[in-house]
Amino acid sequence: MTMSHAVPDNDRPPPVRAVFSAVTWKEIAYLVTNLPVAIVGFVYAVVMVSTTGGLSVTAVGIPLLACGLYLSRQLGRLDRARARGLLGVRVDEPTPIPGPKRSGGFFPWLWTSIKDPVGWRTVLYQLIRLPWGVLTFTVALTGLFVLWPVLPYLVRLMANVDRAMVRGLLSPSDDLERRIAELESDRGVVVDRAAADLRRIERDLHDGAQARLVALAMGLGLAKEKLLEDPEGAAEMVDEAHGEVKLALQELRDLARGIHPAVLTDRGLDAALSSVAARCVVPVKVAVDLQGDPAGAASRSGPGAGARPAEAIEGIAYFVVSELLQNVSKHAGPEARGATVEVWRAGARLMIRVSDDGRGGASPSGGSGLAGLAERLGAVDGVLVVDSPEGVGTVVTAELPWRDRG
Repeated sequence: MTMSHAVPDNDRPPPVRAVFSAVTWKEIAYLVTNLPVAIVGFVYAVVMVSTTGGLSVTAVGIPLLACGLYLSRQLGRLDRARARGLLGVRVDEPTPIPGPKRSGGFFPWLWTSIKDPVGWRTVLYQLIRLPWGVLTFTVALTGLFVLWPVLPYLVRLMANVDRAMVRGLLSPSDDLERRIAELESDRGVVVDRAAADLRRIERDLHDGAQARLVALAMGLGLAKEKLLEDPEGAAEMVDEAHGEVKLALQELRDLARGIHPAVLTDRGLDAALSSVAARCVVPVKVAVDLQGDPAGAASRSGPGAGARPAEAIEGIAYFVVSELLQNVSKHAGPEARGATVEVWRAGARLMIRVSDDGRGGASPSGGSGLAGLAERLGAVDGVLVVDSPEGVGTVVTAELPWRDRG
């Protein structure tokens, strides 16, 4: 893979001078210590590759390879620190591999660790460093005695080669690899959240509507037995059963609304958000404009909703607004006189802004559900920004990718 990394101006070493400057002495120290460091890295790489390769046919070979690549990453971290201190090379640390919990389990984490390009590039770096370390050690050490006049130029030349190897092999993955790692991590979040939603639905059905329907069936059975002996008592029981049916239907509607409201499917975001706003304890103004210019900024002065995003994006937008308005009802306080919901399209993004004039002080780490919203948005390449000064109010801005409805 070809790696291209721009070199910042402050990373460039000063020009070579005939006299030995502090930078030159640091480069000499780096080149002389290349040999012992390269020997350690080479021995580790050879032993790791040969051992895990021989054991790859057994059950322990693959996990051992994953652990070996993880330790290679740690050796790369030490090499980057040494290059940063002696050569002035500033290379960002690679993104850590998500643990088994965020990767969706042990085997997805194991597969991601084995495919880790950063670990494999570090192994390659350790393997090619030994011959180069012998050369730099020999030239730098003997040059101190027999090549004194030209040694600064030789040192700078070899140090630049080392800088190139560090940037080329020990730098983070390119944007595509980094994006793949982020998406694999987000997939685990989506799977966990879907499993939690299914457990919540099962619990609500079992504890709510199902229990009420069982009681209803028992009540109707007793009413049937009393129909001939006690018609009045049976009529009262039927009336009670009728009330239970209404309550069960209301619970099922609430549950269905929590899964995916019918008004959202039938009429879109404008009507669905207006329905959510009507249940808020403070007056809410809703403005939805999805007629934005697909190639530029949205025109927010047009009429109501027009184009509709994909079902998944539309559903997430609905639940984001619903959760934020619930937070307004719970946490805005008696100071809140109203709230505003704005939804519009800005190019390839769907923008959401929910604001209120309550007590403020909201934080994603404050237990208000904002952390869960941020995770849910991040799983689809979205962003959540919270601006909530104490005593001023809260403005929450959410951004989602716009995907056309299939």
